[in-house]
Amino acid sequence: MGLTDSDLQAIWLTVRLASIVTLILLLVGTPIAWWLARSKAWWKGPVGAVVALPLVLPPSVLGFYLLLAMGPHGPVGQLTQALGIGALPFTFWGLVVASVFYSLPFMVQPLQTAFEAVGDRPLEVAATLRASPMDAFFTVAVPLALPGFLTASILTFAHTVGEFGVVLMIGGNLPGVTRVASVQIYDHVEAMEYLQAHRLSAVMLVFSFLVLLALYAWRPKPKEGH
Repeated sequence: MGLTDSDLQAIWLTVRLASIVTLILLLVGTPIAWWLARSKAWWKGPVGAVVALPLVLPPSVLGFYLLLAMGPHGPVGQLTQALGIGALPFTFWGLVVASVFYSLPFMVQPLQTAFEAVGDRPLEVAATLRASPMDAFFTVAVPLALPGFLTASILTFAHTVGEFGVVLMIGGNLPGVTRVASVQIYDHVEAMEYLQAHRLSAVMLVFSFLVLLALYAWRPKPKEGH
């Protein structure tokens, strides 16, 4: 017996969640990373610390505060209800919002490093050719930082796939709605279905290995003499 229908459903939901979160964070994280790489403002440090907070904050703590914020009496929850969207906890889009916050540093930090590696010189050359700051960003900075975009996207996708604490806190365990692969494995173990847990865990293990393999394969090799 292979993966069950509920296992396949959980895998599909996980892939869908990770894909949407990665796309959102590419749009949201890129300007944040660019600002962090270029800014000399005194509040760059606090902003960078807030972005990196999910790296050290227990997922249950982040999930708890997001649950309060998005709940019926929280500021986000009141806004979404006023807009007719309803409360986000225990919905797929609630998982998306929580995952965006939780995976933010995995997108921003590699992009920030890539933008810092671009340096000022290429942008100054573009400016002498009368390129606007926006043109210089898209025609110079983005192509030079492309390996960083690839690394950030892979890490964000993989990190979202592996989430457990935050998604369980915000989404609960609703089949076909919020039950992602990590929660499905937890359910199998709780029900003492170790064979099913092993099979699904093996799929996730192979996936994680392939992600890391792709990441190292695409990492640019250092130039000779440097």
